Formats: sequence, C-alpha cells, structure tokens
Amino acid sequence: MALTLYWYPKCGTCRKAKRWLDEHGIEVQTVHLVDEPLTKEELAELHRKSGLPLKKFFNTSGMKYRELGLKDKLDRASEDEMLDWLASDGMLVKRASGSSWAFANKTTRRFSPRRHKIFCKIASRQ
Repeated sequence: MALTLYWYPKCGTCRKAKRWLDEHGIEVQTVHLVDEPLTKEELAELHRKSGLPLKKFFNTSGMKYRELGLKDKLDRASEDEMLDWLASDGMLVKRASGSSWAFANKTTRRFSPRRHKIFCKIASRQ
C-alpha cells in the first residue's frame, strides 16, 4: 500500500521529502500537482482528512497567489471558493515549505521527522 505524495518535482523541499521517504523504505506513489492537478472533490477530501484549515493548503509564497490577490480574499472566501481556486491551478497548492507534514490515512496519522514540519502533499494511503 503506497503513500500518495502530491508534489512539484522542481521544488527542492519536495525532492528532500521524497528522498526522506525513499530512505525510510516508505513506498510512494507521486502525483505531479501541475501535470495532474487535483480536482475540487479530491481537494475537499484531502482537506477533510487533514484536519487543517483550508487556508493552509495555499502556496502563499507563489506568484499565482500574488497575481490573484488571494491574500486579501481568503479571509472573506467561502470554502467552496477556496476549493475552486486550489483546483484551478496546481501551483496554488502548497508544496513542501514549512507548515506541516501530514501523513493521513483513514485515521489521519501525522508525524514530523526531526520536528521539521512540512506539508508536502502527502495525503492518503490508497
């Protein structure tokens, strides 16, 4: 049973997370966030399983986030609007960057190696 890793391969921290998983013998199935963008329904399911606020799913340092002026819109946005934005462009979805590394299976387990928290699109065991 492989862990699904949602990532952007050009992201250095995503590559580090993948390497860490490989080094620890964790079987990983990768999903490229730009080439295989998540649907609104998939994002809603990941959000539900994560237990995190939906705002944590946004790549707030990304160019697309700034272009759309989402910093000023997120506080007023509905969950439905936020899911629409996230599903519209994989670059809006947060990659490994320093928020929380969530390994979620049916019971939503989480762990943080070396207390370094990374949300790297690691979501669910299939």
